[in-house]
Amino acid sequence: MATTGDGATVSPSPPEEAVMAAVDESWMLEALGRLVAVPSWRGREREAQEYVAGLMAEMGLSLDVWTIDEDELRKHPDYASEIERADPLGVVGRCAWGDGGPTLVLNGHVDVVPPGDLGRWTTPPFAMDERDGRLYGRGVLDMKGPLIAALAGVRAVLDAAPCPGTGPSGAEFPGGEDGLEVVAGLRVPSHVALRGSVLVHSVVGEEDGGLGTLATVLRGHVGDGAVVLEPTGLSVATAQAGALNFRLTVPGRAAHGAVRHEGVSALEKFMLAHDDLIAFERERNRRVDDPRFRAWSVPWPICIGTVRGGEWASSVPEVVRAEGRFGLAPAEDVEEARRAFEGRVASCCRGDRFLRDNPVEVEWWGGQFAPCETSPDERIVRVATGVARHLGLGNRNAVGVPYGSDLRHLVNAGGMPGVLFGPGEIAGAHREDESIAVAELVDAARAVALTVMRFLGRPGRPPSR
Repeated sequence: MATTGDGATVSPSPPEEAVMAAVDESWMLEALGRLVAVPSWRGREREAQEYVAGLMAEMGLSLDVWTIDEDELRKHPDYASEIERADPLGVVGRCAWGDGGPTLVLNGHVDVVPPGDLGRWTTPPFAMDERDGRLYGRGVLDMKGPLIAALAGVRAVLDAAPCPGTGPSGAEFPGGEDGLEVVAGLRVPSHVALRGSVLVHSVVGEEDGGLGTLATVLRGHVGDGAVVLEPTGLSVATAQAGALNFRLTVPGRAAHGAVRHEGVSALEKFMLAHDDLIAFERERNRRVDDPRFRAWSVPWPICIGTVRGGEWASSVPEVVRAEGRFGLAPAEDVEEARRAFEGRVASCCRGDRFLRDNPVEVEWWGGQFAPCETSPDERIVRVATGVARHLGLGNRNAVGVPYGSDLRHLVNAGGMPGVLFGPGEIAGAHREDESIAVAELVDAARAVALTVMRFLGRPGRPPSR
């Protein structure tokens, strides 16, 4: 096995193959089914977090479990939330092999979006169903499935190299003995040893702003590289677009519907503003030249998600409120982007006789997902892309994604390089009959196991033969 100083290898070694083969699919599916059964949406995430903490404790990870002080967290400039939570819980599991060495962070969230119209689901959303090699249920893709796959991958590594010196749930993170070989119990020759730590973040609130990951980072749970297991088709994404929630309040003037021309329809004025924003979207995306986003026809979209207005069927609506998200490029400054959006809306209003004197109001609210990116020279990028290539997963080259995620808290607030690297396609999320292939989850667990071994593999050891 040829090795490099960053832990990448030309092909998996016998012990690496043995650890990946030890991924327990049955354990993974049972654990995922129990987690999907917890309806962790609209802020009700504590039960799910307690379940994941129990899994971590059973695996032998040391735990840090705490109630997040959201009042204190609100003071941070990166804080964003759309949902009121009574007692958000933070959960981190850790294993350390030896003193010192690098720390690898694995991150996933337990919160899910609402199930929507239950009549559109083939099976109940919170009762995981398996058929034809696919799993169905809310969260199997986004992202309880990827989180459990990460735990399954770490579990396979721990079966080979048990976490030394772990204590009971709630104990302080201990150190460990030096020089544990990855071959324990596998009966294969190896000269690969682990040195360093793995941190598994199980977080809340990702879907509405990422308060869980922000709180975890500010608590000090950071590392030398991070993997967020959001759906990327198991390609390694080094860049994510930003996504800023906005609200438009569009004025009009009420009148009886029988003499509607005496009034001004806020709905018609909203349509004027909407059409101009779509033109703005085309202009912004016409300039995209980042090769990581070639797969996306509109990598920084402007999407209106809700429109509400009017009081009576036979009255001209006097106000319309619309909410949406504004997509940002990875290197784009958030404040400059907001000013550009507000300027575009103001310019549209100046071109209309009524809106010139009664302009559309722009508010920024809820989820404010700043963009981020990681240099291709970072070790986590080299290791993750090497793993993907050697296992034949995803795209051979680093990609970008058009959605926001908690990666930006790890990179921006946590100061660590990180990638998105998870199973499934984002197009299947936030919809009825959410699903993922069992094989993709197994591949993800194997990829996590190999990433752990290579990121924490001690350099300078003689190669395996």
